[in-house]
Amino acid sequence: MNNPSDTAALASKVKADVLSEALPYIRRFHGKTVVIKYGGNAMTEELLQRSFAHDVVLLKLVGLNPVVVHGGGPQINSALKRIGKEGNFVQGMRVTDAETMEVVEWVLGGQVQQDIVMMINEAGGKAVGLTGKDGCLIQARKKLLADQDNPGQWLDIGYVGDIMRVEPAVVKALQDDQFIPVISSIGYGEDGMAYNINADVVAGKMAEVLGAEKLIMMTNTPGVLDKNGQLLRSLSAQTIDELFQDGTISGGMLPKISSALDAARNGVNSVHVVDGRVPHCLLLEILTDRGVGTMISSH
Repeated sequence: MNNPSDTAALASKVKADVLSEALPYIRRFHGKTVVIKYGGNAMTEELLQRSFAHDVVLLKLVGLNPVVVHGGGPQINSALKRIGKEGNFVQGMRVTDAETMEVVEWVLGGQVQQDIVMMINEAGGKAVGLTGKDGCLIQARKKLLADQDNPGQWLDIGYVGDIMRVEPAVVKALQDDQFIPVISSIGYGEDGMAYNINADVVAGKMAEVLGAEKLIMMTNTPGVLDKNGQLLRSLSAQTIDELFQDGTISGGMLPKISSALDAARNGVNSVHVVDGRVPHCLLLEILTDRGVGTMISSH
């Protein structure tokens, strides 16, 4: 039978080892920006929500600059069902008519964003919510998709946007005042219309424009998987192109991995697709030797 004092000493040693392991990472990333795409189970399960908020606040307190970009697919689907609409997707993008766009704005810019802000604040941080309209943050135009069945034809999927420009001044001002920006993936066009933009795309572009050290995309899988369901721990641009072509990466993973690769090619030092179902996955990925997903490099 274990002596309780021995067990307590072992637990203390493990904690000390973990803290010691974190030190070089804290030193290396101090003052650096980390963009976090928050979504999936981590947004809908209470334990994971608390874990996420705790991680974001701790990263801020030890000197990193987290920026949270969020989607809200499940919440949008629930709201649409309440008004008798079904969510439809083409090439991983939500088809967004005028009525759906109203729901997207209400859910993302209101309910979901404020829940995240409150959660981070309750964990001891100072979070502020933004949409693309604030400080002209995300300027967008209507996105047309290439029709894969009819070459040369284009698909109009409604109020879905391509990012034209990101103006990061408001985000940088908040960071300088020790706030944690929480950004909804809604852009605004010169026509004054709101556009639904895939949150993975917004996170990738935000990481590029802010010169982020890391882009971390939380998902509902262990990372990027091969056709046998095995985790691919590191991927290069060439390998990703092959996975696109053979159909290994498809559906909702398409915009995620495309955005991750673009960010890696445009100056973000490392991009990670991590398992958001693992409690404290952000701390494990950023501040320890044990990664919990797939790392993507531009080479």
